[in-house]
Amino acid sequence: MPSPFPGMDPYLEGHLWPDVHSALASKIRQQLAPRLRPKYIARLEVYLAEDPFPEGEIGILYLDVEVLKVRDRPIPEPASELGDRPSSARDTLTITPPSLTVPVPKTLQVRLTRVEIRDTARNQLVTSIEILSPVNKREPGLAKYRQKQTRLYQAQVHLIEIDLLRRGRRPFVYSPQANAAYCIALTRAPAEQIDLWPTALEARLPVIPVPLQSPDEDIPLDLQAALDAIYDEAAYDLSIDYSQPPPPPKLSAAEADWLQSLLS
Repeated sequence: MPSPFPGMDPYLEGHLWPDVHSALASKIRQQLAPRLRPKYIARLEVYLAEDPFPEGEIGILYLDVEVLKVRDRPIPEPASELGDRPSSARDTLTITPPSLTVPVPKTLQVRLTRVEIRDTARNQLVTSIEILSPVNKREPGLAKYRQKQTRLYQAQVHLIEIDLLRRGRRPFVYSPQANAAYCIALTRAPAEQIDLWPTALEARLPVIPVPLQSPDEDIPLDLQAALDAIYDEAAYDLSIDYSQPPPPPKLSAAEADWLQSLLS
């Protein structure tokens, strides 16, 4: 069953996102591979990113994180009268047990996947396709991601950044005049300017160019076709309750009206 949304489905931004992230990377590789032969290959690069402050994603991305435990042991009541206690204990205080026990914050390891296009002659990285996740869009992961951006720019690697999440801060330079729910960015090597595809909630995702080494021409990447394919293959509709509001952030009034008309 296809998604009811013509473009990005905002309901995929919640607990389904880790599966969407890895499936989309794989589908992008599948779409590009035949067009890259024989001079280039597309590889999936899996890496771990640390999320030291996952609290903001509890209930959105991390549904199974335990926040606190209510103690189930009865709290002993202090003796009503001093004379009810043994004389040896009359000068001691009764320790009040805690009513709550909370876990020590732990850093989570987030598994991320990017698509790397390399030339077959030297296995040189030509283009990196990054699908942004929440950990890339807030500190301290945002600063680390921007450091990686700089390394890719310095290495003369083309960079495509696919941001299909409405929450968080975009790591690339972004014009307020191009504000939109979603955005795709392309920085060609050498990094002198960034091409942007701001995409509204109600719009289809664009077909974007994937640059290669000069003088080879760009090849097209149909992001909407990739997203539609994984939605159908993974049967995401069976895991989504469209009668409920989508994951945060809250939609604008215009977006909420449009969503209601779409799903009614």
